[in-house]
Amino acid sequence: MDKDSDSTVTSLDENTENFCTNPTRDILADGITNLFKPTIEKLDERVATTIQLQSELRGQLDALAAQLRDIEKAQQQIPEFAEKVKELLNVKHKVTIINNVLSSSQERLTNLHKLIEKEQQRRQALLDSALSTNIS
Repeated sequence: MDKDSDSTVTSLDENTENFCTNPTRDILADGITNLFKPTIEKLDERVATTIQLQSELRGQLDALAAQLRDIEKAQQQIPEFAEKVKELLNVKHKVTIINNVLSSSQERLTNLHKLIEKEQQRRQALLDSALSTNIS
């Protein structure tokens, strides 16, 4: 029973208190946040711009479709406008799909680029350590 009283394990409250007031952890967290912040902001700006442009394009396609419907109503003898309106709506749908594909492709490329950089750093570290070992 004396061994239990000699335990060096600290209580959960002490560990939690030390973890919450650890200035090194806070500095590291701020550094990591500041490291990724410019890239995330640029990506957010680009995504916002793309979304805005897609919205404008969608609005223009809607306006064009409405104009074609008005022309079709004014001139009942030209039935092929109905098909053109359907084609425009299909194009609008395809533009939306392409935008989604481009967004996910960009995310994948960004992740791939990060993995490539990580692998290059790992190989450079191995090369540096091998060279330093051979020099010594």
